[in-house]
Amino acid sequence: MPSVQIEVRQQYSVEIELGMMEAVHSALRDAFKIKADDRIIRLVVHEPHRFQCPLDKSQPECYTLITIDGFSGRSLDAKRHLYKTIVDNLNRLGIPKDHITIILREVSTENFGIRGGFAACDVNLGFKIDV
Repeated sequence: MPSVQIEVRQQYSVEIELGMMEAVHSALRDAFKIKADDRIIRLVVHEPHRFQCPLDKSQPECYTLITIDGFSGRSLDAKRHLYKTIVDNLNRLGIPKDHITIILREVSTENFGIRGGFAACDVNLGFKIDV
């Protein structure tokens, strides 16, 4: 049940914005084995002067920050696979690979409220976390 926020420094077309969200969600499905309908993704467009990025970027307008809050328990291999797949997917949309930063914040299931106010540790999630 990852919650994703994608932050960018420019306005993209609706097609590209939807493609970016699908690129991240597709990587989560592949690497973390989440269900296809398990989708919480926000895209935030900042004015460039309100979102500073590393100065060494050749196309600073393309800098993209992705923050994922998800359940703890995934293996290091699954995380590596996630990062690589996200970067590869976004690169197909024209975002340089070295312009993407991904932050994964892991939350224990008892600290995630879902499905009408239940702790995630108390419900059947429908997928494995230890992938």
